[in-house]
Amino acid sequence: MSYEGHEEDKAKIISALGGTRGLIDSGLPSLLFLIAFNVSHNLNDALLASLILSAVLTLLRLIKRETLQHAISGLVGIAICALLSRHTGKAADFYLPGLITNAVYAALYSALNLVGWPLMGLMLGPLLGENLMWRKDRLRKRAYIRAGWLWVGLFLSRLVVQYPLYKTGNINALGTARLAMGYPLFILAGWGTWLILRKVPTTKIDEPEAS
Repeated sequence: MSYEGHEEDKAKIISALGGTRGLIDSGLPSLLFLIAFNVSHNLNDALLASLILSAVLTLLRLIKRETLQHAISGLVGIAICALLSRHTGKAADFYLPGLITNAVYAALYSALNLVGWPLMGLMLGPLLGENLMWRKDRLRKRAYIRAGWLWVGLFLSRLVVQYPLYKTGNINALGTARLAMGYPLFILAGWGTWLILRKVPTTKIDEPEAS
């Protein structure tokens, strides 16, 4: 019997992977950096614009009393990118932390998949109410591993395309590639994760028998 999943599970998975707010908070400042740099051809102005936008997004989340997790992580990420780029004086280095992050994630997801502790299961198991019981469920564990390889493919594809552009210092192509491989691929990977996991029931945690 196939398992179609529940809407609340779908919402939890999307939220855990960043959700719409996470995409906005992390993506818009990078987009503004690319636009500002192309308009002004001034690294400092582009960095300042992206930092201000990231700070404004964080403030808006605070005012609306929404979760600050993604806004703050986005602000910290933009700050790191800005500091590195400002230190080296190379606009391309604004995108270097993202490349490093993708490499680390690809290695981490791969390693945990290979040892039978898929990161997708470690992240989503507790949120979906199965904790680590999925490790005793062959089909559920396999589903988490398959979802993990999907994300490995995402991270590696970004590196294959974007790293050569970074090495050549092609800012326009690099920024465009990052945007094209950001929202669209993230959404596809998130949706693919849901399609994989919804076909296998969550592992039930045995309830203690009443005395």
